[in-house]
Amino acid sequence: MIEYSLIYSDRRTLSLSVKDGKVIVRAPRKTPRSIVDSFVKKHVAWIFRTLEKEEKRNEIFNGLTNERILELKAVAKSKLAQKTEYYSNIMGIKYGRITITSAKTRFGSCSSKGNISYSYRLMLYPEEAQDYVVVHELAHVLEMNHSKRFYQIIEKVLPDYKQRIRMLK
Repeated sequence: MIEYSLIYSDRRTLSLSVKDGKVIVRAPRKTPRSIVDSFVKKHVAWIFRTLEKEEKRNEIFNGLTNERILELKAVAKSKLAQKTEYYSNIMGIKYGRITITSAKTRFGSCSSKGNISYSYRLMLYPEEAQDYVVVHELAHVLEMNHSKRFYQIIEKVLPDYKQRIRMLK
């Protein structure tokens, strides 16, 4: 059996997450431990895949010095601002401000006000992958979900977007 942390809350469903090599299960209050155990067993393949992905991702980032991180943040600020401006003109989209973060689990995000955040870690990926994240976040200015329409917006600009997504995994 896989070791996991169990968090009971007012939620209605069971959920699994992996963070820093640890498996976390969230469950509705009063859910019997046997049900939680079988839920974990049922998702064991997903857990191992996710742990492996996290380990690979950590291999890339663990060797970064503070100096290198500051350098990457400076490059990200300039480069991603240029890319965002370029693609926003192509897409006819107005956005708010751009912020560079140290996010570990996501490459970018877009607020409902159109403010876009990018992780400096994106600088360690190919240009094509960076472009995808920029277009992805700009598409959120128009469509704040991951619907079919959202991906159609991306596909108009980057017809090979699915290949670019694979570069990020």
